[in-house]
Amino acid sequence: MRGREEPGRAAVVDVHAHVLGRDLVRAPGREEPWRPVLAGRGGRRVVELGGRPVDSLVGELVDIDGILDESSRAGIGHVLLSPWVALLPNGLDPGLAAEVCRLQNESLAKAVVAGRGSVSALGAVTLSRPEEAAVQLEEAMSAGLAGVEVTASVGGAYLGDDRFLPFFEAAEELQALVFVHPATRGLSLPVSGQYYLWNGLANPVETALAAAHLVLSGTIERHPRLRVLLAHGGGVLPAVWGRLDRAHQVRPEARARLGEPPRRSLRRFFFDTLTHDRALLSSLVQEVGSSQVMLGSDRPFDMGSPHPVEDVLALGLPGEAEAQVLGGNAARLLRLGERRGEAAGGGRPPPPGLGGGAVTGPGPGAGGASSGE
Repeated sequence: MRGREEPGRAAVVDVHAHVLGRDLVRAPGREEPWRPVLAGRGGRRVVELGGRPVDSLVGELVDIDGILDESSRAGIGHVLLSPWVALLPNGLDPGLAAEVCRLQNESLAKAVVAGRGSVSALGAVTLSRPEEAAVQLEEAMSAGLAGVEVTASVGGAYLGDDRFLPFFEAAEELQALVFVHPATRGLSLPVSGQYYLWNGLANPVETALAAAHLVLSGTIERHPRLRVLLAHGGGVLPAVWGRLDRAHQVRPEARARLGEPPRRSLRRFFFDTLTHDRALLSSLVQEVGSSQVMLGSDRPFDMGSPHPVEDVLALGLPGEAEAQVLGGNAARLLRLGERRGEAAGGGRPPPPGLGGGAVTGPGPGAGGASSGE
């Protein structure tokens, strides 16, 4: 691993890492089923939700210093934390859902402060009520969050549905980062319960469905300044965008609301690097451009990458493109350069960084839109 951050070197940024705030954990004797429980088993901490232990944790989910220490050992100097997806309040009573979002966003804002310049965070909104979600998004960003994490579908509706337009209009206006993550059981197919297919295959399919729905509905074309980040390298999306182009060419229903070729809208998304396939990751960077791809680890879960920095370095990208993927793109979207002065003068030592050239603006995948900075 290369050395610690030096002047002119940008920190490596992980845009896909999850956290559970301690103040969201259920206290003994309290009856709040939505809250997880921390338990100890065999000398290790276990998180339980709904009475069932979560057996996919392989790293720190709760302690901010622990998260940063693990990230630092992996060569990462700044983390963008997002809620544990199981705690996004889909399916809860609207009043309780709003309260859960408020508590999570307050907890995440505290995590940003506790990170002393090494942490950014995404909040939660009640997307089942899009007008309310738009207000919550503005409040979250006023509290110091960079945007929100949303699931690929809500109540059976995918994100290109017109009901979600108030939220996406607000996200574009605020230049919020919207992180689209599968709901983990969103497809609800019986076969997904076998052989870990719900995570190995169904989750990537759900992400691709959400992205394709946003594109073919015309949402991305009509709102080119949206900043939408897709988890897991877009899921299976890279395998089908040629097919989506073909459908747009030959079927009137596929072009009913989309004027441009689907691939043009698809290149406006941002993608994390979590493909578990370096050849596929290389192809993704080539297709959408290095300005649209950002390092993501999916810590602290077992389906994350234990070596996300090495995954990027192995691509052999030109220096400037490598620097963009490792941290430059994220620094631009999260406005980290504007925040460095806030973190100066104390706190955690400078994070490790990797060499690279100047960060360029949005490439062809950004549709020529301004980054809003």
